[in-house]
Amino acid sequence: MWQVAVEISSHMCSPNITRMSQKREVLSAAAAAGCVSGHLVLPLVVSCLVWKRSAITSMKTLWRDWLVHFFIKANLWYCKLRKSSKLGKYPITEVLLVTLVTALLAYPNPYSRQSSSVLIKQLFSQCGPDDVTQLCDYQSGNSTLNVNDPNWPGAEAGPGVRTAVWQLILAMIFKAIITVFTFGIKVPAGLFIPSMAIGACMGRVLGIGMEQLAFYNPHWYIFESSCGKSIATCITPGLYAMVGAAAVLGGVTKMTVSLVVIMFELTGGLMYIVPLMVAVMTSKWVGDAFVKEGIYDGHIHLNGYPFLDSKEEFTHTTLAADVMRPRKNDPPLSCISQDSFTVGEIEQLLEETDFKGFPVIVDNESQRLAGFVLRRDLNIAISHARARDEEVVSASQVYFLPNPPRYPPPGQPPALSLRHIVDKSPVQITDAMPMETVVEMFRKLGLRQTLITHNGRLLGIITKKDVLRHIATLANQDPDSILFH
Repeated sequence: MWQVAVEISSHMCSPNITRMSQKREVLSAAAAAGCVSGHLVLPLVVSCLVWKRSAITSMKTLWRDWLVHFFIKANLWYCKLRKSSKLGKYPITEVLLVTLVTALLAYPNPYSRQSSSVLIKQLFSQCGPDDVTQLCDYQSGNSTLNVNDPNWPGAEAGPGVRTAVWQLILAMIFKAIITVFTFGIKVPAGLFIPSMAIGACMGRVLGIGMEQLAFYNPHWYIFESSCGKSIATCITPGLYAMVGAAAVLGGVTKMTVSLVVIMFELTGGLMYIVPLMVAVMTSKWVGDAFVKEGIYDGHIHLNGYPFLDSKEEFTHTTLAADVMRPRKNDPPLSCISQDSFTVGEIEQLLEETDFKGFPVIVDNESQRLAGFVLRRDLNIAISHARARDEEVVSASQVYFLPNPPRYPPPGQPPALSLRHIVDKSPVQITDAMPMETVVEMFRKLGLRQTLITHNGRLLGIITKKDVLRHIATLANQDPDSILFH
């Protein structure tokens, strides 16, 4: 649901919202709106998660979940194999093959055959007096009581429960293996629901085991002091399934406090928060002993996305002048002057470069910064101007001035004023600013680039990719080995 909301909002807001910060606000709000199903806190949590991934806020104080490291490593290994082998050239064949294998292997098992959301609901539920499913097949000598009666002392697992246990184990193993191949293919297969289904299967099996252990050993101190005469009100396999789902989902996605709130909103039970928090904290400690990143962080690095992690510390004495471009022996910075470029020259600049934006300077001699213009805005503005006015040609003068000339010089085609697309107050820093402060600015403000000036004179630019390469260099890594997309 929330993916659909984000997709719709992305298309609807594109013509009207030009600032990327506003677009991120709309997308995060849409993601939250897509999750609304009668809950009050869940939309806010999802909005915060989307906001966090847009690198707007610092989340250093949040806890981190444990890591289902084997699943993450296996999935990343398979995705790397897909990228480096011929398998990545045939995505449709891969989807069809995975679909065929999934259908053949999932159908014989009733718990892997049904929808994951239906399976999760079934595993979370408590057995009632009218339930005739395998999970509720208990043998009780007292036929007048049912499993929901507070005086029910418990019962021996019947043949249906025993069969359901090993079927759940097989379904858990199958779903864990097949999710390694389905997450990352061209058809979105999801991660939240499969992870919750895997954890719910594991938790339900463990809950049934604890229930039977208490039934056969009621004299044990841990059961006698906690349960008394009623095992039914003490051990609930559905609660174990819920905690297992939260543990696996937290281990895969690295969510912590937000995950506990989401599970609370889904279940509506305040009494379940404590076991959920214990499971989340345990998962964090176990996971941190193996790997520090979750599945999404791993895919960010695998795909080469320029993501600046807010949880990584950066302490160094370098200055902005040491990292900015252009450096020695580099070509000069591509700039646009306020009043000396023609439409044809700007179109040629757009064809020859792939930069996302260009600094606007007063003139080439002073190099004084006047603003910043995005590549996308230039393309749109020139295309609309040519379509609207046939007299706008390649020789037409382009002005980024606040007060451009009203009439062109004699014999010249009409000029084009693009002052409305210029950001007159771009983020700029001095060349003497420490890189530690620069990195923090990129994290807190979600910057893509910042301009370097000295007394108003443009010296260069630092992009997020430059920052990431600089951090890699300080970590004794080859900065050229980082392939950004």
